[in-house]
Amino acid sequence: MAKVKSAYICSECGYESPKWYGKCPSCGEWNTMNEEIINKAESNAILGRKQAVYTKPVSITEISTKDEHRYITQISELDRVLGGGIVKGSLILLGGDPGIGKSTILLQICRQLCKSLKILYVSGEESKRQLKLRAARLDAESENLLVLTETDAQVVAEVIRTDKPDMVMIDSIQTMSISELNSSLGSVTQVRECTNFLMRVAKSMDIPMFIVGHVNKEGSIAGPKVLEHIVDAVLYFEGDKQMSYRILRAVKNRFGSTNEIGVFQMSENGLEEVQNPSLMLLSGRPKNVSGTCVACTMEGTRPILAEVQGLASASAFGNPRRMSTGFDYSRMSLIVAVLEKRAGYYFSNTDVYVNVIGGLRLDEPATDLAVAMSLVSSLKDIPVSENAIAFGEIGLAGEIRSVSHAQERVNEASRLGFTRIVIPYHNLKNVQTSADVELIGVRNIREAFDALT
Repeated sequence: MAKVKSAYICSECGYESPKWYGKCPSCGEWNTMNEEIINKAESNAILGRKQAVYTKPVSITEISTKDEHRYITQISELDRVLGGGIVKGSLILLGGDPGIGKSTILLQICRQLCKSLKILYVSGEESKRQLKLRAARLDAESENLLVLTETDAQVVAEVIRTDKPDMVMIDSIQTMSISELNSSLGSVTQVRECTNFLMRVAKSMDIPMFIVGHVNKEGSIAGPKVLEHIVDAVLYFEGDKQMSYRILRAVKNRFGSTNEIGVFQMSENGLEEVQNPSLMLLSGRPKNVSGTCVACTMEGTRPILAEVQGLASASAFGNPRRMSTGFDYSRMSLIVAVLEKRAGYYFSNTDVYVNVIGGLRLDEPATDLAVAMSLVSSLKDIPVSENAIAFGEIGLAGEIRSVSHAQERVNEASRLGFTRIVIPYHNLKNVQTSADVELIGVRNIREAFDALT
């Protein structure tokens, strides 16, 4: 009897090793190396990787793009993230935590596109009756919506070839399997090979396909990270599922710009678009309270205003605490060090907390100044003017560095009624605004705090 071959594969990044490791050598995650039985000769035959099939190369000038078009979903926030709509033949990965709204937005897409397109919805998690109940709640019932509850990828591919739908949705890829593979359901091998198999079907028939990929914090189910290099676009749902707001972010898009976001609000009728995210994130902002400042960040081509709250309180322990939510912890520590060394604001005996309201995460250096101002405001117990906003990058010398897209940020701030805008001094000459808005260029942290109070 032939010896069974096995390998240890990381469920987070797909790293493969002949021996077990407690810590993955590639991504550094612990306890993610799972044993998988492999038989490459058999799997290659299953997936049709035969060397006998050849395709003739064609000149790029002979390839026609006249029939290239996008399906407009009529969900403007989603169309923005996708770069203008769904491209024919594209493979789109929709990732996020369980229960955050991935299946909901797929049915809402069906509600819009089933008026003119035939869509096949493949579910490996829910029964047909469950899908019927959810579709009725979201008003997504249509004769053009075909439902298939199947977990065998080969059966799904055969149904696609037979029925020839205009669009396919797989919910979710972790439930799909190829029976001839010896790997367990949801393993890295099954997820990767099923995706490759379905991708060839979608590309050969020029059918756009959505694939749902769950993220499991325990690492017991393969996350969508191993699929990002296969698909054409990767969309991630962010936000706490206990909160009503959801952020849809594009981290990869071969047919549009990356880092675009769409903002939604979860309601009884599904995901509703938030046309003005800045207004939503600033709603309920306290007035005449120290420790708050408004920041402006660029998400793709869209400027978004968000409230940053800082709190500096006397520490009851020998080592003061530092905590941040929605902002990088290391960047916050750097800003606190610069405030102490260069500006004379001492946080050595205080606990420091930073929080970004609304579940938004600020990764852009241009938000440094707003974070610093919120902390200084809390330390001095002096409120920042409620009509003021600040943006700029802080250097280690305490200087305020120039940022990109300054004009777009100023326009968004003035549109929402802010009359005092603090910006880096070097951006001042390239920015124009209305007469009722005061633009203040600052060179260092102290000048910025004096201008904001």
